Amino acid sequence: MTSTDARDVIRVGSRKSELALIQTRYVIDCLKEYHPSKEFEIVTMSTKGDKILDKPLPKIGEKSLFTEELELALENGHVDFLVHSLKDLPTALPEGMVLGAILKREDPRDAVVMSKKYKGKTLATLPEGSVIGTSSLRRSAQLARNMKHLKVESIRGNLNTRLKKLDDENGPFAAIILAAAGLKRMKWDDRISQLLEPEEVLYAVGQGALGVECRESDWKILSLLEPLYDVNTTLRCVCERSFLKTLGGGCSAPVAVSSILTEKQLTITGAVWSLDGQKLVKSTFKNMLYIPDDDGEPPKKCPYREPQLYCSIAPGKVSSISLMIAENLGKDLAESLIEKNALDIMTEARSEILNTK
Repeated sequence: MTSTDARDVIRVGSRKSELALIQTRYVIDCLKEYHPSKEFEIVTMSTKGDKILDKPLPKIGEKSLFTEELELALENGHVDFLVHSLKDLPTALPEGMVLGAILKREDPRDAVVMSKKYKGKTLATLPEGSVIGTSSLRRSAQLARNMKHLKVESIRGNLNTRLKKLDDENGPFAAIILAAAGLKRMKWDDRISQLLEPEEVLYAVGQGALGVECRESDWKILSLLEPLYDVNTTLRCVCERSFLKTLGGGCSAPVAVSSILTEKQLTITGAVWSLDGQKLVKSTFKNMLYIPDDDGEPPKKCPYREPQLYCSIAPGKVSSISLMIAENLGKDLAESLIEKNALDIMTEARSEILNTK
């Protein structure tokens, strides 16, 4: 019997989109495997980022676009935890909030979805001037640098909305670029025309991973969530989030990463571009982690002492030594780019965005 068994119904906050609900139900299904007697109720709500669809994300303002309303419900006790796409979460959460679990990562790569007209094509073989839809500065900057024959236009809305715009025969888009993880979770793998390897397009911090946010003081929920922790994903995402946190980036500047953890070596590549893709600073760092060879019981936590957090992530069952190494690795990578004038490039990008009509 766990410490959560006294609670009758666990209320779970989620955005209203089909993908968000699929992700939330997936987390609940995982929890039921460990806590079969628990009951869960999904509470849906719309966020600012869901409601404003006529502006590019950077023009709206990046802070908590897809999380603020959910986090208010969590703070007020209306829900017990929230399920997020980790890439949508700021690297610093509101005071008193924590990521209580990071689940095993789905494919973090970007995926190209072609219109029917260009079925069988790749980005490289599309005709000159073909329009690619994306709401991401990260993607558009990399395309501008590496695929100069293409034109990029902003596209907003949930997955269903963006695919509908692509499928409109009178629409402008030859293809759109989406996170592969979302398409796979929706069981729309057949819409993927091309997967972009990190060597072609680096991905967003945390892309493909699910994070579960709860109140830092809610030990019952933290205990409930702990079995969901994926060690590999957590270490990679701590490193990626530390990189972004040190840079002070978000959706208002083209910043991207890729990471890999093999054996006990963590490797991360990070980069910053100008909006037109012509300025680029990029580097790769690696370090060895301390990862026990067995899956023994994690050390017991003192119930009156708050655990150290790593970019708002609670350690759960993951080695604190390894988390510290991962966090420092991301920070060191960011600082190396800062020495190469990354902050100037980011400041210039933000200024261009604000001055664009």
